[in-house]
Amino acid sequence: MDDYLMTISWIILFIAIVLEVSGTLSMKLSDGFTKLGPVIAMFIFYGLGLSLMALALKKIDISVAYAIWSGLGTALIAIIGMVWFQEPTTVLKIFSIILILMGVVGLNLESGH
Repeated sequence: MDDYLMTISWIILFIAIVLEVSGTLSMKLSDGFTKLGPVIAMFIFYGLGLSLMALALKKIDISVAYAIWSGLGTALIAIIGMVWFQEPTTVLKIFSIILILMGVVGLNLESGH
């Protein structure tokens, strides 16, 4: 049963990351809080994301969960920025994303899950 709850916590964490990334995208699309739809979406996504993060923390160590949340969120937003918003793609930016992902994998391995 404990393994099941741990698995559910990891699923919840990854859903929380997707919601946080969606909130950040909505922030960008709100055009400085001038577009109501994206502003509302931003608050909904961030609210749901933080709520799910709190649930995930019941079973996942905060040091691991927060590092994965922020690392994957940062990497996803950087990739989306380069692909969707045509932000400059540089070797350093790609290398930095790879380092972030390696750190997330390392933390996940260290936690033993």
